[in-house]
Amino acid sequence: MSDRDEARPRTPAPAKGSRAPMRFTVVLRTPARAAEPLFAQAPKAWQRMLPYVVVGVFVVALLPATVTVLTNDYKSGGGWAGALGVAQTVPLLLAVTRPLPAWALVLVADTVGAVVLTHADEVAGHAWPWTPMCIVGYLVLMVCLGLRESIRTLIGVWLVTGAVGVVLGFFEPDGVTTTVALLSVLSGSFLAVTGALRGIGDAQQRIAEQESISEAERARRTLLEERARIARELHDVVAHHMSVITVQADSAPYRLPGMPEPVQEEFAAIAASARESLGEMRRLLTVLRSDRANGGDAAPDGTGAPAPQPGIGRIQQLVEATVRAGQPVELSLAAGAERAAPPAVDLSAYRIVQEALANVVRHAPGAATRVSVTHDAEEVLVLVVNGPAARDAVVEPGSSGTGHGLVGMRERVRLTGGTLDTGPLPDGGFRVAARLPLNEPTNDPTEDAS
Repeated sequence: MSDRDEARPRTPAPAKGSRAPMRFTVVLRTPARAAEPLFAQAPKAWQRMLPYVVVGVFVVALLPATVTVLTNDYKSGGGWAGALGVAQTVPLLLAVTRPLPAWALVLVADTVGAVVLTHADEVAGHAWPWTPMCIVGYLVLMVCLGLRESIRTLIGVWLVTGAVGVVLGFFEPDGVTTTVALLSVLSGSFLAVTGALRGIGDAQQRIAEQESISEAERARRTLLEERARIARELHDVVAHHMSVITVQADSAPYRLPGMPEPVQEEFAAIAASARESLGEMRRLLTVLRSDRANGGDAAPDGTGAPAPQPGIGRIQQLVEATVRAGQPVELSLAAGAERAAPPAVDLSAYRIVQEALANVVRHAPGAATRVSVTHDAEEVLVLVVNGPAARDAVVEPGSSGTGHGLVGMRERVRLTGGTLDTGPLPDGGFRVAARLPLNEPTNDPTEDAS
């Protein structure tokens, strides 16, 4: 995850005309939940109504066709033809929301129709036990079932269909054209195709959910790592001040001779408390620096002692090093800013400039950059603005940081109770502006974040 990913514009989407088939394919592969109509999760109303329209068209076409064929071709009675036509087609309307009960009703109706046709006057020479209209309606059911039910259910439906056909085969009239094998092959094929589409949809849905969880975990891990890094640095600052307190308290009787005994005892108690606190701080420092081998900050001398933390006074050196690396940077540093800022603000200002310049080098090499650090009685203002990358500069498409840049800036600003404003500029550049108050925040902003 790049440091500026959240501030960069996304890749343009495909043209509207090319998106329509793609979206419909996604809708087709999206599995419907229990008691939910097919395509219920489609974004457009006409897509949600499409299953009802398609099934309705089949019912309107198959109902009169079934009655006509049974009456004219099979010479079945008009009453039986009408009853079978309704029983074999109308339940298809239920398939949009409840395909399994609809399949059971249609299969019973088709089986009864096959038994009735064994006594028809002219069944010989025609399809039996499944008439052409039965086969068409049954395949519509297979599509609805395949897009809705589990693989185990689809296999059971196919086996039951084949078993009913085999049983009816024992009562086959003479001279008919058997359609048992035809329906078995076609229903199996339709179930396999639609079941595969549903399987793809299920897999993609699980992948999307997993990616969402992984992205949230990565963001949380990045935030925790950055907070731990800030805690290590601030710990060094506090440990330094605690060491100074200890030394001053221990040396006070020697620097100021003639102190009354109660005063000397008070200084001794202060020194003892400071040493105890410093010991606790050092034990905590050991935990915070336990990941030094994985990227934690180590002391320059390798002793493990807290390394001096940089501040506003070292921004000049940071800018000079960036200029030597080939990045044109101008610096405007207000006099006395490092003296006015408390340790947390001093360190945060330096780190914000450091992260901003690192982002410029990574994402906009050769861009003209301006760094400004000003202060007044209430706050320190850090401003880093860069233009677009140089025309001859090469930006590696896969180049990315640790993902801590903007996250780290926000956490540092949150720590001091300030505000951060980042975002792209109209000319293609980027802007980072941080306001860090010099006074202590009224509440702990990290409590709200946690």
